[in-house]
Amino acid sequence: MKRLNKYSFGVGDRFGHQGEAQLKAFVKAKEAGLDISPVWNKSNREHEIIGTEPTDVRKEADAAVKALGWSGNYFVDADHINMSNVERFIDPSDFFTIDVAGYIGKPAPEAEINAFVEGCSNYTGTLDIPGINEKFNITSDDIRKAAEQFLYAAKMAGEIYRSIEKVKGAGNFITEVSMDEVPSPQTPIELFFILKALSDEKVPVQTIAPKFSGRFNKGVNYVGDVDGFAVEFEQDVLVLRHAVKEFGLPEELKLSVHSGSDKFAIYPHIGRIIKEHDAGIHVKTAGTTWLEEVIGLAKADGEALEFVKGIYEKALQKQEELCAPYADVIDIKAENLPSAEEVKSWPAQKMVDSLTHDNSCPDYNPDMRQLMHVGYKLAAMQIERYFELLEKYSEIVNDCVFTNIYERHMKLLF
Repeated sequence: MKRLNKYSFGVGDRFGHQGEAQLKAFVKAKEAGLDISPVWNKSNREHEIIGTEPTDVRKEADAAVKALGWSGNYFVDADHINMSNVERFIDPSDFFTIDVAGYIGKPAPEAEINAFVEGCSNYTGTLDIPGINEKFNITSDDIRKAAEQFLYAAKMAGEIYRSIEKVKGAGNFITEVSMDEVPSPQTPIELFFILKALSDEKVPVQTIAPKFSGRFNKGVNYVGDVDGFAVEFEQDVLVLRHAVKEFGLPEELKLSVHSGSDKFAIYPHIGRIIKEHDAGIHVKTAGTTWLEEVIGLAKADGEALEFVKGIYEKALQKQEELCAPYADVIDIKAENLPSAEEVKSWPAQKMVDSLTHDNSCPDYNPDMRQLMHVGYKLAAMQIERYFELLEKYSEIVNDCVFTNIYERHMKLLF
């Protein structure tokens, strides 16, 4: 059976040029005594915007592994798939992030809801989750509300899982269930009953991505009550541990923390909690690789810097169009965006400092960084020129990608 390591890290690479630079971070971590599974992930939306296929991600991952002689396990993730697009991912992928966010809140048949409530009747009264001091008083109405909100989504996860299993065979892929791209976070108790529903559907979920409190805006730091997040995260870790024993789910089941954000504010809490409870974690960094490519090109100066400035100018013009698909995960204050005319006069270092996530730098501009994060479509529209620049200045760009993953993410988290 395919299994992730206790720690796994998702690395998105929208344009497929940074596989080796990304993997070097995992090699460096392994040399430091930390064995992390690399997972290359790319969503259907990104494939459609850039004009790639899931097979391209497999080729990139395999080539990077061969080039660096990586001997550990690694995976290719069909990121945020659902029933409408899973088929194109089945052959090249061995990790499937089943996104059920669009099914949450849709009602399952009343008879199935009644059956679920009846099947959970032994959890009414005081529910004790080992390790959590708080005692949860559960009523039949609580279970019914959870079923009305999440049962249909769990059933759709089961349907999608079985469509993959039919082709690839049981045990030949990793299953993640994602419900993070929704407005409201799931409570630890809701998560408990979601896991019960997934168990009933016989989905061997190895990682689950709930919606956490606070905002995980694209490309920038966590926004919210950091201490409150820590309490919530720890309770979720303990819920998963209890659910594994209670429902017979895979022993390696672990939380997945999603979004293309830089989660720097909460990494120390996540690191502390998983160590205290000897728990695993899966983290996705996704689109920050594209931003590091942009920063690397800006650092290269000359024609590469001018290309980046051109992307920013077009992003300002097309801001509404670019931001629309990411409305729930960006928060751009337009008044903080410098004009295209102003940016034209900037030297390379000013552009680099504005886009690099370093809160100690006075020139860092998170609003500008978010806009560039969603602006990758503009590079895709002039892809030959973009690839030419990536290859010409690959040494600078690759170093930015490696440094971001290893120094800012892995070292801070682990």
